Amino acid sequence: MFSRETLLKQIVDNQDWDVIIVGGGATGLGVALDSATRGFKTLLLEQSDFAKGTSSRSTKLVHGGVRYLAQGNIDLVKEALYERGLMLKNASHLVKNQSFIIPNYNWWDTILYTVGLKIYDLLAGKLSFGSSIRISKKKTSKRLSTIQTNHLKGGVVYHDGQFDDARLAVNIAQTCIEQGATALNHFKVCKLLKNKEGKVSGVMARDADGGVDYQLNAKVVINATGVFTDEILQMDKSDAKNTVRPSQGIHLVLDRSFLPGEDAIMIPKTTDGRVLFLVPWHNRVVVGTTDTLLDSHSLEPKPLEKEIDFILETANAYLNKTVSRSDVLSIFAGLRPLAAPKDASEKTKEISRSHKVIVSDSGLMTITGGKWTTYRRMAQDTMNKAISLGKLPHKDCRTKHLAIHGADGSADDSDHLYIYGTDQKAIEQLISTSPELGEKLHPRLEFLKAEVVWAVTNEMARTVEDVLARRVRILFLDAKAAQEVAPYVAEVLSQYLGKADGWKEAQIEEFRQLANQYIL
Repeated sequence: MFSRETLLKQIVDNQDWDVIIVGGGATGLGVALDSATRGFKTLLLEQSDFAKGTSSRSTKLVHGGVRYLAQGNIDLVKEALYERGLMLKNASHLVKNQSFIIPNYNWWDTILYTVGLKIYDLLAGKLSFGSSIRISKKKTSKRLSTIQTNHLKGGVVYHDGQFDDARLAVNIAQTCIEQGATALNHFKVCKLLKNKEGKVSGVMARDADGGVDYQLNAKVVINATGVFTDEILQMDKSDAKNTVRPSQGIHLVLDRSFLPGEDAIMIPKTTDGRVLFLVPWHNRVVVGTTDTLLDSHSLEPKPLEKEIDFILETANAYLNKTVSRSDVLSIFAGLRPLAAPKDASEKTKEISRSHKVIVSDSGLMTITGGKWTTYRRMAQDTMNKAISLGKLPHKDCRTKHLAIHGADGSADDSDHLYIYGTDQKAIEQLISTSPELGEKLHPRLEFLKAEVVWAVTNEMARTVEDVLARRVRILFLDAKAAQEVAPYVAEVLSQYLGKADGWKEAQIEEFRQLANQYIL
């Protein structure tokens, strides 16, 4: 079902689609799932890999946005808290309830955050993840054994969601296919097709694997390309103004000893006015994020020195265990596709994160803004808009209670294979048939050889990077180890995909260079 041959055949046999979605991040995948479950003939094309850009580089939070609450953006928070509750139910193997502690160093903050988070709880209603409570200095330092206790007054505990972003993207892609959609990665849209009236009627796209071009027709073309939004808008109209301004956020990944308990830390006021999180993730700690406006964007953004310094300085101001550059296991940068500021005075943290659907004169639809937590709602709004424009017949949204591939009701993380949910049994089956697949990929890591085979055979991975960045998240957890296991992964890929030795060597070298950017 997930083999590329099967998916390519669907394109060869079908040149006419109801909906073509450009972009395979959280937004595009959400739209494809909404479209397919309503019964529309749906095709999604992603130029690189699912979630290659922004969607694999988040702070790993499923949240209402405590920061948006402080800005008085109540509707956005309410919508996100509602969607957070649905995500916990629909992707129960990947989304879990995470407790956060805000350490307070003056009494006024304690009162402020206690009141603010009570409002957050209220807005969540019956989808609440648990009540926020104030805790003493003693309890705070007991729960956060690495926190700076000098002048500490106490803490406020609240609950939010934590998840694996790229894994969820892969599972949504699988769900789309199970629901009848065709979803292809490494498939670049090169041109928009138009009819005599100048309306968008399809796309010209190239299979990066086979080098073949395809002409594909559609009733609706949806641009869900995040930071690449303007490129597609300029294919439609060469003088289109830029609508997106990329803002970069970076994260450092540390050993679990820097945050050994079960709680995450939220630092509400950093020197640049943003919040900083320290979140347990896959038995490591993710620390971030920054907010740096950039003038350009790329598929592989690079962290800036000043961003690295900012995170290290801020973390060290709050921790009693010093973090140095040599402690960083991996560093990753992501771009947020923020609405381009109207004028120079607008700060990124003030640019709204709510989403909007734009319809061009040509009929091209573009969905921009939003965040992972609201991906399902963004998709629903996009498809409702296509229907209201008369492009598609009326059919109701079906995703509210739709289980995502793998959902099994628990994110019990005692065994790292839990992230596969219902697929875990199939991976264990692989190991019982070929016991050598039960061996670790790297002596320092928990991941198994079977996971690589599974990524290639069932999760549409085509490159070493697809496997090590977004299926088995080693690049994001320990970049040096990722470089060391790359040859094994390339060997497995070439074996299953029938590639020649030259391809294998090129893949190893390409990945080695990429991973260098993740090493401090």
